[in-house]
Amino acid sequence: MTYAADRIHEEVAYLAFHFHWSLDQILDLEHADRLGYVDRIARFTGR
Repeated sequence: MTYAADRIHEEVAYLAFHFHWSLDQILDLEHADRLGYVDRIARFTGR
């Protein structure tokens, strides 16, 4: 199973917007870690 490219772009944009991290910093994260940050931001912001 592959991970949809549009989903990765959404995650990258979300993390970059909230944490102001570079593309390289975000893509260097393990997939599970990236999803964990996305989940935490969503809980903090109520989204």
